[in-house]
Amino acid sequence: MPHTTRPRFGIMTAPQQVDYHDLLRVWREADGLAQIEHAWLFDHLMPIGGDPGGPAFEGWTLLSALAAQTRRLRLGVMVTSNRFRPPALLAKIATTVDTVSGGRLDFGIGVGSRPGHPLARREYAAHGLPFHSTAHAVGSLAEACTVIRRLWTEAEPFDFHGEYVQLTGAFGNPKPVQRPHPPILIGGRSSATLRVVAEHADLWNIPGGDIDDVVRRSALLDRYCAEIGRDPATITRSLHLPVDYERPGPTRDAIAAALGSGFRHIVLALPSPYPAGAARWVAEELIGDRARGAADAATPAPPGSRPGGR
Repeated sequence: MPHTTRPRFGIMTAPQQVDYHDLLRVWREADGLAQIEHAWLFDHLMPIGGDPGGPAFEGWTLLSALAAQTRRLRLGVMVTSNRFRPPALLAKIATTVDTVSGGRLDFGIGVGSRPGHPLARREYAAHGLPFHSTAHAVGSLAEACTVIRRLWTEAEPFDFHGEYVQLTGAFGNPKPVQRPHPPILIGGRSSATLRVVAEHADLWNIPGGDIDDVVRRSALLDRYCAEIGRDPATITRSLHLPVDYERPGPTRDAIAAALGSGFRHIVLALPSPYPAGAARWVAEELIGDRARGAADAATPAPPGSRPGGR
């Protein structure tokens, strides 16, 4: 997404406890509404809400399918668990989605599930994936961002020998459509993660709720940027907010508070089941004239153009 001072609104449809065709219906509807500029899935291999034995789709595979079925929306996974896939493989997956979408990918990534979330934690053991310490997860995230960017941009094979990532003869071909690379969105709220955000992110996302805490975290990110000589304004602030179809008022209030606190990238999480016209309801009831001027987003950016940030 272009770095700008005007707000940009999007939706999140968690691919759990839903059917593919329901998700596709909502995304296609959103794709035709200028007020909604981006759409997101999450990255869990098993449900983290509702029936623990219910359906959950793999995020990146589903994202590629939805990319092929939409024309305008920027799209991504909010956020990819860096614990699930080796970074070089993830770079290749993301490049494929950026190509399928014609250069509409926003690359979301984070450390992975919180250690204290039992429904999220179980998916690692169920899929034979290690669940390392938080320090390991943060350190490997920083290295992952480094090698993914290099794979997207460097013209020659390279070796990388980090503490967590080891690559020999690494090379990415093809490159992403976007140049120099898709925008990198990092999600998280911990101090350690915010240091990675300051170094690597074009966008930073945090779950809403306590707006005072969110503002404090944003100020801490400003400080970390200053420490490394980066302009904090080059990182777009993104907030994830829950939606209640029966009670839109609290979400409207949260949006107003977020915009007043400098957040310009708003992600509205839609609960399933999705009623008919869910995306249009979001556009009319929650966004309304807050997205004034968003009509220019209805025209896709030319392939190869790079949303700003870094």
